Amino acid sequence: MTSQVSAIEVVTHPQVVESNLTKSQLRRIYTMRQLRWSDNSAISVFVLPSQHKLHKRFAKEKLQIFPYQLNRIWHKLTYSGLGVAPTIVASEQELIQAIIKTPGAIGYIDDKTLIKIKQSEITISHRNIDVADMEDNQQVSSKGVVNVVKIKD
Repeated sequence: MTSQVSAIEVVTHPQVVESNLTKSQLRRIYTMRQLRWSDNSAISVFVLPSQHKLHKRFAKEKLQIFPYQLNRIWHKLTYSGLGVAPTIVASEQELIQAIIKTPGAIGYIDDKTLIKIKQSEITISHRNIDVADMEDNQQVSSKGVVNVVKIKD
């Protein structure tokens, strides 16, 4: 791997209690077999479009599954009526907004995007743009607007 290839970070809504997941837990969440967090709150899964470069890398590197296999699993769940597919968002920015607004949400972003979020959090108290999008009962937690989840083998 070259130094230009950025890491993929798994991020969750600040209220999600999990800060570590195993690769198999992450795969269960993304194949829609694990639907609840350890505190029994519902998991909302957000993904980028299947042709997105980051989605392809996430599937292969983090889930160790090909994107077409993931799509097949989601289609089977949806068409059989046994489950729902993840919510697809158009961009990393939309994914971040969805995670901030959705308790129990999980998604993935490029680590460069995460650095930008961390930098914008410093100014978040001075701007009402992002804060206005949040619900009244949501605070920007000490962990920030999103949690970064460590993935273990």
